Amino acid sequence: MQDRYDLFIHGDWVVPEAKQWFPTSDPASGAILTEIARASQADVDRAVRDAHAAFPAWRDMAPSDRARILVRIAGAIRDSRESLAELETLDNGKPLQQSYKDVETTARYFEFFGGAADKIHGETVPLGPDYLVYTRREPYGVIAAILPWNVPMNQAGRAFAPALAAGNTVVGKPAEDTSVTCLEIARIATECGLPPGVLNIVTGYGRETGQALAEHALVRKIAFTGSVATGQHLMRVAADRLVPLTLELGGKSPNLVFADADLELAARNTGAAINHNAGQICSAPSRLLVQEGAHDEIVDRLVSIDRALSVGPGIEDPDVGAITTEAQYKKVASYIAAGRAEGAQVATGGGLPEGDRLRGGHFVEPTIFVGVENSMRIAQEEIFGPVLSVIKFRTEEEAIAIANDTPYGLAAGIWTQNVNRAHRVAALLEAGQVYVNEWYAGGVETPFGGYKASGFGREKGLEAITHYTQVKSINMRLH
Repeated sequence: MQDRYDLFIHGDWVVPEAKQWFPTSDPASGAILTEIARASQADVDRAVRDAHAAFPAWRDMAPSDRARILVRIAGAIRDSRESLAELETLDNGKPLQQSYKDVETTARYFEFFGGAADKIHGETVPLGPDYLVYTRREPYGVIAAILPWNVPMNQAGRAFAPALAAGNTVVGKPAEDTSVTCLEIARIATECGLPPGVLNIVTGYGRETGQALAEHALVRKIAFTGSVATGQHLMRVAADRLVPLTLELGGKSPNLVFADADLELAARNTGAAINHNAGQICSAPSRLLVQEGAHDEIVDRLVSIDRALSVGPGIEDPDVGAITTEAQYKKVASYIAAGRAEGAQVATGGGLPEGDRLRGGHFVEPTIFVGVENSMRIAQEEIFGPVLSVIKFRTEEEAIAIANDTPYGLAAGIWTQNVNRAHRVAALLEAGQVYVNEWYAGGVETPFGGYKASGFGREKGLEAITHYTQVKSINMRLH
């Protein structure tokens, strides 16, 4: 890790105009890791104008040439596996093995969308023998990609790769708490032949850097992943500017376990999913809806799983690492207190780990609440931590009603050996993706996005390309 990170503009490190930096710390210890450049409005203007200037040549490059560059970036990311994983763990707090997986996923984004770059086709429209009508999918121009702190490297690949494959240029703004790997990805991309200006990174605070980026007149689309409140604010900015945006926001995802399910598999997979990245995943299965006949058994299994998990600094590769930010750490603790106050019972966890090894870090015990009513705050509001709320249901109809009774609609899960029920329930759940008999089934190839307050637009898969292109219809009268 460098002692100080500047901005990354036009393929090189650039000192911020005001010569201001801010510290970023290790969530596992509180120790300062490095300093990050604090971009001003002038810095953002420089980055956006540079990306705007780079756009025509990148747009007009042969798609197969763009593809080769993106695939080279994928290979270089894999070659940097060790260093990128360590940087991600130190900066974000997640266990090292999870960071290794994020490196591979990031590489897959560039690989997958590199493969798609020369397959972005239009259509012909049959209007009769006197007309030739066809469509083109064309890039927007400069994309503002505003990224979250929970999976910084993964999210950078998810946003950058499809936008670049479609011929756009990008100005990325990582979260101030976790900027390092995003900057490293930009450096790697430039070394792989990505032309200067095609991918610029501005770092800083949301209210300054992010705001200036979203409001810039040369930004043609905004892509944001993060909180509902910030998403609503960016919608207002986009509305004033009349630019499109993709929003991937929060979730309170229901995970439905029917009595005929493989309960051992359901418990093992659910325990892994809710505690992955210390629960800091927007699509985490934070509401577990269990049919009455299976409730006690699956809760017992989950309690055993949670109690066996190790909690510690990510660099030691435990099962559960630190909460990434101090503010989020306090928020998770407040929700655990709220769950108790509302009358839910703690089946396991519910505390903050102690001991010299964990002192100074943002650690939370994996926690399971039972006796939860769906009206409780811990069932309705996104906690974003390793906290599971278990809710009983009797019938299929009741399960669907409870599952959909939330402002969110990001993901949902179904556990059953009845294939008819699986399809029937999946069709009725208000969620952008439904997992059946495995939470997080799918990958880079599968579209991802939300219903309701979880946002709109889609990332991942070929569907993402449609959100980074605009359609032009060309209508010709033949004489």
